Amino acid sequence: MDDTALAPVLQRCAELDRRLVDAVRGIRVLATVAWPAAVERRFLHDLHRGRETLPHVVYHAPDFSKQRAELEAIASAADAAHPLGMYLARSATSWQTAARMLEAVGTADVTGPSIELYGKPGDALPGSAQTNLDAARYFLDIAAELGDGHALPEAEYCISCEVLRKEVQDEVDAFFGSGKVRVEVDPELTAKAAAGATRIRLRGATGFSEYDRSQLLAHEAFVHTLTALNGRAQPVLKSLSRTAPRATATQEGLAVFAELMSGSIDIARLQRISLRILAIDMALRGADFIEVYRWFRAHDQSVADSFYSTQRVYRGVPVTGGSAFTKDNVYLAGLLTVHTFFRWAFKRRRLDLLRHLFAGKLALEDAIALRPCFADGYLAPPKYLPPWVERSQGLAAKLAFSLFANRIRMGRIGEWE
Repeated sequence: MDDTALAPVLQRCAELDRRLVDAVRGIRVLATVAWPAAVERRFLHDLHRGRETLPHVVYHAPDFSKQRAELEAIASAADAAHPLGMYLARSATSWQTAARMLEAVGTADVTGPSIELYGKPGDALPGSAQTNLDAARYFLDIAAELGDGHALPEAEYCISCEVLRKEVQDEVDAFFGSGKVRVEVDPELTAKAAAGATRIRLRGATGFSEYDRSQLLAHEAFVHTLTALNGRAQPVLKSLSRTAPRATATQEGLAVFAELMSGSIDIARLQRISLRILAIDMALRGADFIEVYRWFRAHDQSVADSFYSTQRVYRGVPVTGGSAFTKDNVYLAGLLTVHTFFRWAFKRRRLDLLRHLFAGKLALEDAIALRPCFADGYLAPPKYLPPWVERSQGLAAKLAFSLFANRIRMGRIGEWE
């Protein structure tokens, strides 16, 4: 089909995309389920007095009925026979699921849509009979062996949030250009860091390690912020600047994979991710907040970190057990799936697919389905690429080594013992 014949299709997709961006503007998943910092202070205050008290969180359930109706209309109007139309239909549908989930905030009904979007610990990993739980237990066993049954050692020194803010700001300015992205300290932030297209926030009154510093640069700045800015530069699909719920697993998996490829991840990080997956499973099986908190403490997390890890599991749901917000399920599953995708693309000499993955907030299937649109110029290639992707020879060496090493049978090596 020539450009003249396709122009109406592009115009229609651009119109639907504008409607999609408008419809989801107020659908903010993490902000809706977030706990105020005062809940942590109250819990720790009671704990200091010898009381373990179930946290009490007041949520304000939104009404997204108009947005859901608009998203349904967009999905129905999108031409699923065209790659851009298929992307719009899939994204609109996933936003509908997120809207339903948030309308149920504070109740057990959050769990079902959450599992639809993020999966659950017992799900099989793509291309494997192993589950996310199996992977989590494997990494926990490795961490336990390295720690000889004890907690992994803490960082030798601590970087204050203000010092880190300046260091990260300098790095971000050097990469994206001065004034493009602002780095701030947010005393109300519960996560250690959060990133958007123009702002990266760091948790206040928190010490950071050198690993934290390198991880948040690789994860937040050079994936989350980077893909948001690239998405904003798209000529047709401006919605690629926002993470559609269906793309969350890819985006978080890609961000953790970036830590791995840039040498920024450590076994303690994999341990934390794995513990959260088992904690989600505990909550789904009926454990309440206090039981999961005690479990984190038994795994040598600090009082504050144990609270933080536990509240991630119970965001938006009752703290009495049987329910969970399962987003943390995507980090390990996403990492393993993205790693497999990179190996698959490298084996087939399709490094273009890997670069396209950074052109916006894409899911893995989008990188393949939208390939003709990149070829035709309807989607722009990424303006920014992470440093480890730019160093394509180094990336190729790591992937080539990984592909060959997987052929080696561990049984033969066992004969050395």
